[in-house]
Amino acid sequence: MHPLIDYPRHPAQFSSRSVYAAAHVVVDSRATYTPGIHPPVDWESTIAFREHLFSYGIGIAEGMDTSERGPGGLDWAQAKKLIRLGVAAARKADAAVVAGAGTDQLDPSRTHSLAEIVDAYLEQLEFVEAQGSAAVIRVSHALVATAKSSEDYLSVYRDVLNRATKPVIVHWLGTGFDPSLTGYWGHVDPLEAMETVVQMAEANVDHLQGIKFSLLDDEMEREFRRRVPANVKVFTGDDYGYTDLLLGDGEHVSHGLLGVLDPIAPIASSGFAALDRGDDADFTQIMNASIPLATKMFEAPADRYKVGVVFVAWLSGHQDHFRMVTGREGLRSLQHLTDLFVLTDSLGLFPDPDLAASRMRAFLAANGID
Repeated sequence: MHPLIDYPRHPAQFSSRSVYAAAHVVVDSRATYTPGIHPPVDWESTIAFREHLFSYGIGIAEGMDTSERGPGGLDWAQAKKLIRLGVAAARKADAAVVAGAGTDQLDPSRTHSLAEIVDAYLEQLEFVEAQGSAAVIRVSHALVATAKSSEDYLSVYRDVLNRATKPVIVHWLGTGFDPSLTGYWGHVDPLEAMETVVQMAEANVDHLQGIKFSLLDDEMEREFRRRVPANVKVFTGDDYGYTDLLLGDGEHVSHGLLGVLDPIAPIASSGFAALDRGDDADFTQIMNASIPLATKMFEAPADRYKVGVVFVAWLSGHQDHFRMVTGREGLRSLQHLTDLFVLTDSLGLFPDPDLAASRMRAFLAANGID
């Protein structure tokens, strides 16, 4: 085992980039429940993990991650509690926070009119803003099932964004994370979809903080940055090549709203601190060291990445078990999880290396490897 690297705490927000983690939720494994159906949440451990992120200057995008919210994960009632508690914890720590507003309270077994979809968005937007947070406008499975054209998307987003009292982040989530979103924005081809997203941004620029780009295509993200209005931030969702995107090309930069910031918060904090002091070379060296872990964690199918996030959190002592709110912990191979253990250890990220080693030995033994 490698010794713990004492990455310095950085409780203040960063000045050079806006930085948010799509933080995981800790299930209450002691409760009686069917995984994936209204899973019970360990609220104390869930909020404690957010406080861990805040201590490194990493904000949170609360209740927006599609891998733990929606069908098979948290329902809207649970998401409301998560948002309420998470935003309160962030405000107490003076940490950055945004929270997801979507349409997942709608019955997925039937289609809904565009007006019903707008109303659902507005219900959640009003709740998020009432907690004191700006919203992330999540993708809508109801919308992709109903919309017939790009004009339908432009109409819905216009009606929702016009009601926002705080500038929002719009999430553009690709099929690499959720294949059921094929045709979102009215186009299957992402380059054609980009035309619609740019139109949306230009038409709603006064209501936008930014757009989260989750297509895992760094060249397309660079093109997108060149095309959106200058005062609209692009938040990278590229968990494979975030270093160069965050660093920028001298004219445009990406900001961070990443799932991988959950397990790599300490090392990422040191990277963003270097960026704040203008040390691009140090930033690049620090962040590039984490890329092999991120690439392994997000390997296809990328929508299973949270399995690794929760596994590393358990090995790190942030929770007492390797169970997920979605019940999907078996969807990565033993070799995949072993690789994550080795890569996380190589970065000195385990707070207690002996605990991590002990839990890994027990995990391997339980899976037939002595």
